[in-house]
Amino acid sequence: MKLSARLQKIADYLPQGCKFADIGSDHALLPVAAVLSGRAVSAVAGEVNDGPFEAAGRQVESAGLTAKISVRKGNGLAVVQPGEVNTVTIAGMGGALIATILSEGEDKLSGVQRLILQPNVGEDMVRRWLLERDWVLTAEEILEEDGKIYEILVADRRNEAAALNDMLYQERELPGGLNLTREWLIWMGPMLSQHPADVFFEKWESELDKLAKIRKQMGKSDQESARQKEAELDLQMSQLKEVLACLRKVRL
Repeated sequence: MKLSARLQKIADYLPQGCKFADIGSDHALLPVAAVLSGRAVSAVAGEVNDGPFEAAGRQVESAGLTAKISVRKGNGLAVVQPGEVNTVTIAGMGGALIATILSEGEDKLSGVQRLILQPNVGEDMVRRWLLERDWVLTAEEILEEDGKIYEILVADRRNEAAALNDMLYQERELPGGLNLTREWLIWMGPMLSQHPADVFFEKWESELDKLAKIRKQMGKSDQESARQKEAELDLQMSQLKEVLACLRKVRL
């Protein structure tokens, strides 16, 4: 089965021989491809909505994998039992929703050793959730597909997680003397900012454009709160431009 570049990258991070749950599985493309390839020995495809749930069931049945892939209807991690899987994938949702799913189903993560998460927005919320709960970010990917930019975050359970995270998010000095603080690393990605690719700069230039549009809208308001928001946006945009300029020097 041919996967999109985004889903293939997620599949590549599945541990060999894993049992995994794909939350928000849509048409169960990832579980089917992973089991067919031998990457995973079994999977749970979780869906909360009727349409995708039924489509996932048809996909699994047509692939002849009903004995290895269980399609279940339910909200988030409610579809799995503690210890049933050792890997969880959640892709194609906002970062806030992913963090909520993980929080509400945290008791289901007792036997899980790896999380592979692909937020469409709000990646910083996912990094913060992982950091606060002593999951160690072990890989970050950024890619563009069909005009959209995606980030994939891979996190593992590790001994001495707090110490490893302190090292990962340690403040870094960039060329020009600018410090990339812990907050900036959470926002931009400690690994993505270490070796920034072209698509990384493309993403953040796009973010600058979005901030500029919000700033323009604020300028149409007569309220005092809008002036304060304008000042905050001006500072944020100025700092982001400075960070990007310094990161470009890293590549020279």
